[in-house]
Amino acid sequence: MMKLLHLFITSSKPVVEILLITTVGFYMALDGVNLLGQDARKFLNNIVFYVFSPSLIGSRLANSVTYESLMQMWFMPVNVLLTFIIGSFLGWIVILITKVLFVSLTQPLKPPSHLRGLIVGCCAAGNLGNMPLIIVPAVCKEKGGPFGDPENCQKYGVGYVALSMAMGSIYIWTYVYNLMRVLTNSPIETQPSIESSCKVPLISSKEEEDNQKVGRWDKVMRRMVSLSGKVNLRTIFAPSTIAAMIALVVGLITPIRRLIIGSGAPLGVLQDSVTLVGDGAIPAMTLIIGGNLLKGMRSSGMKKSSIVGVLVARYIFLPISGVLIVRGAYKFDLITSEPLYQFVLLLQYAVPPAMNLGTITQLFGAGESECSVILLWTYALASVSLTVWPTFFMWFVA
Repeated sequence: MMKLLHLFITSSKPVVEILLITTVGFYMALDGVNLLGQDARKFLNNIVFYVFSPSLIGSRLANSVTYESLMQMWFMPVNVLLTFIIGSFLGWIVILITKVLFVSLTQPLKPPSHLRGLIVGCCAAGNLGNMPLIIVPAVCKEKGGPFGDPENCQKYGVGYVALSMAMGSIYIWTYVYNLMRVLTNSPIETQPSIESSCKVPLISSKEEEDNQKVGRWDKVMRRMVSLSGKVNLRTIFAPSTIAAMIALVVGLITPIRRLIIGSGAPLGVLQDSVTLVGDGAIPAMTLIIGGNLLKGMRSSGMKKSSIVGVLVARYIFLPISGVLIVRGAYKFDLITSEPLYQFVLLLQYAVPPAMNLGTITQLFGAGESECSVILLWTYALASVSLTVWPTFFMWFVA
């Protein structure tokens, strides 16, 4: 009972920190204070995108990754990608169920296009940064835990989390960003009119069938061209992605690593400076979300069913799928039997949505308030999810 209580306190700490900083951002955005208004949030968001977030990814990854550790953790990028793909699928299911629940006698009430992208994004992208970065070292300090020596546990655990955070950032700015961009800009299909549906065909059935085949092919081609035009290929090389690539080069090439990484490195001041700047990423992102929350409370188009759907997808179905995938990977000898490594893989399926989603909606200029509402509810309930699931994961891997 005491261990469960201690794990609950440990798991609740990062959630409480985020909620407190969100409250500060909310206060700063009030009309009477106006320190974090619409323009201020936009400027701060650009600083997060171009400076803070790349510095955080680069400093964490370069400090922990080596060639040997990368070979041992080869399945982790695959596992992170699976969390995004399965989450996207669950997000589509949430949209379909929400659409069915709100069908009127005249026409279906679809969620607005930017909300469809937001729902899929919240189900797909998990917080693989500050949440595991706080939970894993705290669990390692637990005496008599399943992960062995606390010092080695923390050393390897931070390395696992750093690679997880880097891969999550790459997938967010390549996969999720473009997915949300396509869904946000996707045109709404119109229903055929009664007049057109009552027209009598003036050609034979065979000719009509051939024309339908050609028409369907033309529609597919036009749709592919339309989607390719909406995909922003520049985000594949977003600042965070470039920072992750540079960090991998620094961490994997031994001479460069000795030159920059470590307390006795000649150019160690570079690493220290980047780390110092990167430490501001998470607080800045959280303040922006708190500021956007004020707008969301005043006018938000997010329905309760959509919020419940995101909660069920992220905190029930996604962790269950993670248990099946990690257990299957172990059975097929794709991963080692190391409990800590399996624990981090499982934890990637149980975290709340990524804070970067607030940055993405801010860049789009649409869905900021709804995103803040979803993040508020998901992080409010994360204290329960990040207690129940890690407790089960520790028992599962042990």
